[in-house]
Amino acid sequence: MTVDSSAARKPRRSAAGKAGTTGSKTGSTGEATGAKRTTRTTRGAARKSTDPQLVQLLTPEGKRVKNTEYDGYVAGITPEDLRGLYRDMVLTRRFDAEATALQRQGELGLWASLLGQEAAQIGSGRATREDDYVFPTYREHGVAWCRGVDPTNLLGMFRGVNNGGWDPNGNNFHLYTIVIGSQTLHATGYAMGITKDGADSAVIAYFGDGASSQGDVAESFTFSAVYNAPVVFFCQNNQWAISEPTEKQSRVPLYQRAQGFGFPGVRVDGNDVLACLAVTRWALERARNGEGPTLVEAYTYRMGAHTTSDDPTRYRGDEERAAWEAKDPILRLRRYLEASNHTDDGFFAELEEESEALGKRVREAVRAMPDPDRFAIFENVYADGHALVDEERAQFAAYQASFADAEGGR
Repeated sequence: MTVDSSAARKPRRSAAGKAGTTGSKTGSTGEATGAKRTTRTTRGAARKSTDPQLVQLLTPEGKRVKNTEYDGYVAGITPEDLRGLYRDMVLTRRFDAEATALQRQGELGLWASLLGQEAAQIGSGRATREDDYVFPTYREHGVAWCRGVDPTNLLGMFRGVNNGGWDPNGNNFHLYTIVIGSQTLHATGYAMGITKDGADSAVIAYFGDGASSQGDVAESFTFSAVYNAPVVFFCQNNQWAISEPTEKQSRVPLYQRAQGFGFPGVRVDGNDVLACLAVTRWALERARNGEGPTLVEAYTYRMGAHTTSDDPTRYRGDEERAAWEAKDPILRLRRYLEASNHTDDGFFAELEEESEALGKRVREAVRAMPDPDRFAIFENVYADGHALVDEERAQFAAYQASFADAEGGR
C-alpha cells in the first residue's frame, strides 16, 4: 500500500553540519544502576549482568524523582494528563487480555500480548504529534490506541479476515509489520521523504530487542545517520526475543549501538510512563529540529508469552517475572496518583466499568466477524495461476471435505 506523505507540512530547519553528530545521552538518575540481574536460560543455569544507568522519573514505588535533563519535557503535565495516561494503560491492558482470551477460545489464530509494556507504548505514543508518522511491529497495541485506531480493527488480521483493518493515512499509523525489523527501513525512507518535502514532522519506528540483530535495522541506522533523517528508533527491550535473552544478542547495551552509527542513544525505564513520555518528546524534538535520528531503548519486560503459541516457562523462571511484576507500570503510576491526591476511588471505579465495557465490545466485534476464507491463501500467488498451486488447492479441498464426510457419517 502506498503511504501518502504529502499532508500539510511546515518548513524544516536546516540540518547543515549536523549529520555527523555522535555521542550517547543518559539521564542523571536511575534505579539500581549497578544492580545484578539474574535470569534463567533453557538449561537452567544462572547468569548475571550489570545494567547501566537509565532515565527514570517515577520509581517502582511511585515516587517522583528529579532529572534535570528531562523534567522540562513533562513540566506542564497536569493531574488530568496523568489520569489520562493511567486510563490509557488500563484500557490497553484490558483489551490485550481480552484478545488473549479470544485466541484461547479459538476466535483468533494468534495474538502477541503487550502485557508489561504498557508504559513504553503509551508514554511514547502520547509524545507523538498528529502529523508524525508511526511504523509499528505487531505488538504496538498501546501505540495504536494513542493514534486513534479502534482496538477491534487490530483483530481482523489475527482472525485472518484481512491484512490490516485500518487506513494508514487516516491515523499516520502504518499497518502491523510481521517481518522482523523491516519497518525500520520503511520508516527511514519515509523520514527521508518528508525531509525533501520540507516538513517539520517526525517519524518513529518501533522494534524489539530481537529485531535489533537484523540487518535491516543496521541498514536503517546507516541511512538515517548519513541522510540526517528525522526518525526515532524506539526499541522495546523486553529482555527476550522469544526464547533468546538479550545477552545472547549484544555484548553492549542496545542503546550504545547508536554511537557506532553517529547519533545519540538513550536508555529509559520502560515501565515508567513519565520517563518514556519525556525521552520520546526529546527525541522527536531533535528530529523535527533537523538534528537527525535517535535510538531510544525502553528497558522493560514481557510478562506474558511472546505470542499465544509460545510457552515462556520453558526458558525463564517464575522468580524473574515476579521481580518485574514489582515494577508493574500501571501500579507504579497508581501509587503516584494516590500519593499526590490526584484522584479518588470514584475515578478508579468508573475506569473499571469502562474497562469491562471495552472488553465486551471487543468480544462482540470479534464474534461478529466472518470466518476466514479457507481458500484465500491460494489466491494471488501467481497472476496467471500455477499447476502446483492448483494441485495444492485440490488437496486442501479434499482434506476439508473429509471433515464433512465424517460428520455426516455419525
